[in-house]
Parts: sequence; structure tokens; C-alpha cells
Amino acid sequence: ASGSLVVMDPYQICRKSRRLRGKLADICRNEPALLKQITNGVLLGQKECQYQFRHRRWNCTSSRRSMRKVLLRDTRETGFVNAITAAGVTFAVTRACTMGDLVECSCDKNTKNLKKGKHGNKKHNKNQNQNLNQKGVTVPEGDWEWGGCGDNINFGLRKSKDFMDTRYKKRSDMKTLVKLHNYAAGRLAIKNHMRTECKCHGLSGSCTLRTCWRKMPPFRDVGNRLKERFDGAAKVIAGNDGHSFIPEGETIKPPGRVDLVYSEESPKFCTPNNTLGSLGTQGRVCNATSLGEEGCDILCCGRGYNTKDIIEEKNCFCNFHWCCEVKCQTCKVKRTISTCV
Repeated sequence: ASGSLVVMDPYQICRKSRRLRGKLADICRNEPALLKQITNGVLLGQKECQYQFRHRRWNCTSSRRSMRKVLLRDTRETGFVNAITAAGVTFAVTRACTMGDLVECSCDKNTKNLKKGKHGNKKHNKNQNQNLNQKGVTVPEGDWEWGGCGDNINFGLRKSKDFMDTRYKKRSDMKTLVKLHNYAAGRLAIKNHMRTECKCHGLSGSCTLRTCWRKMPPFRDVGNRLKERFDGAAKVIAGNDGHSFIPEGETIKPPGRVDLVYSEESPKFCTPNNTLGSLGTQGRVCNATSLGEEGCDILCCGRGYNTKDIIEEKNCFCNFHWCCEVKCQTCKVKRTISTCV
């Protein structure tokens, strides 16, 4: 299951891939600080996956056996894990640049890529603002300048590709094509939604001029966006040229670069199955009144559920006492929980 190791532990790729070459070998052998940030990105992606899938039958469990088995297939769940992992690595590496945690990069102090080769902090006129808007960059109204210390997204994108994509570049099998597409879609969930933030400058709190920079969206927004793509993921089959994929049905719209794709139907994940990585849903807490995926009817796969009342102790009647302490009473609260049988 070497293809799934990146989701488990990036260090394993460096240890188990003995014949490393090129950019991946350089990261493993010469950039330990970067490898640490890549690991942080993998953990960030896993944590977000568990949040987004917290109500689903397969809840992106951190169990190595379950995750490895799921990643050996090519289902919608696999596509989401690959996308959120690529996004997590991009996010963590970019953030490390901004925070000064990597010596090989820094925050983005200029936006020459947005200004058609012009350097410095020159004010943008109306035409320049229109050009930026056409590139998907939201610009503020009035007088403003590029400045500050923006997120170096290009470095994060490049290093995410170097580590995650390099091993697959020469392959053209279906699983590889789908994997690389979903990696790219995860990164675009950040790149395409960079924000412009500004700071005012002027006497007595006035805002005669604003300095603006580019910033990544919150990672929760990235996860929400990819979860929407997961819900609308497209099933694909191999194309006739052997180097691409096409939608399974003729009436299905071809997936775009930001869409998630898969080639295998997902298992039900209702009962334990070691081959599929399914832990089943027995004992999972469900919502007896919900019709959604967290509802007992769906989560319990129609097997039914048990309901019981429990007594919990919670802080209540809290008051602030000068200075500086908050004192609370302890109240007992009855709560009803339902679990799948």
C-alpha cells in the first residue's frame, strides 16, 4: 500500500522508497524542516476529513488499517481524502513560509505575478483593477497599494506537487490519473479562493491609503468546499487514448479541474469488513430526529437503534467576580442519546 503512505506518515515514504530521485529525494534528504511541515499538513487534512465526515458511515477514522484499505480503492471517499491531504500540505507549507518557519522561503512581499511584471507598491488604476478582477483577484475600492506580508501560496503549491505528485508523473493508469486530478482539485480549493486583506494608513485613524496583501482562506472553508465537491463527485472511466478519463455516462457533464472524481462505487460501510476498511456503524451515536446522514435511519443502515437517558454535570449560573475570577455552579442535565444496534 505504498501509494497510501503519504496519508499515513510522510516519513515512511522517505524510509521505504529506497531509490528516490529528483525533487522528492531532495526533500527527504535535505529538507527536514519542510518534511515536518508536510507531516503537519497531512495531519491537518486528516483532522478536517474527520470533521467533514463525522456524521457519515465511514467517518475518516484514523485507524491505519481502515484508512489504508479505503485508499487502495478508488471511491469517492478516496478522492476526498486525497484532495484534502493535498490541500492540507499546501496550507501548512504556505503558512510556515508566512510565519518564518522555513529558511528556504518567506512570506510573499510582492505581487509581481499580479501586476504583469511591475515591481514596487504603485497604486493601481481602474484598468489595472479590472485586469486583477479578471484573474480572480478581488481588489478593494479606492486608493490602495500592494504591500505587507502575504501568503506565499506559489511555494506551498510547488512543494505539495514535488512531494505528492512526483512519483506518479510517468504513469498513466486510471488510478493515477484520478489521484493526480483530485490532488490538483484539493490545491485549487485554496489557490482559487485566496483573499485580499488590507490595513488602513493615515493620521488620526483616517484611511487615506490602504496596504493590501493576499491571504489563504480558513482551512475550514477549504474543507467545506471540498465536501461539496465530494457530494457532487463524478464517476469516470478510462478514455480511449489511455491517458485520460471521461464521464461514465454520456449525459454527465465532464468534470472540471476543481471537481472530484472517482471510478469505483463506495461500499455501504454498514458492517465490519477488513477487506474494504469498513468498521461498521454499530455503537455509533446518531440523531433520532434527523433525516440527514447523521440520522439513525441512515447511519444505522436500517438496523435500528437504542435510546437511553444519561445525566451529565455542566457548569451553570456563572458569574464574574472582580478581579479576576469566574465562579460557576454545577448543574445536572438529562440528555437523551441514541446509538446504532
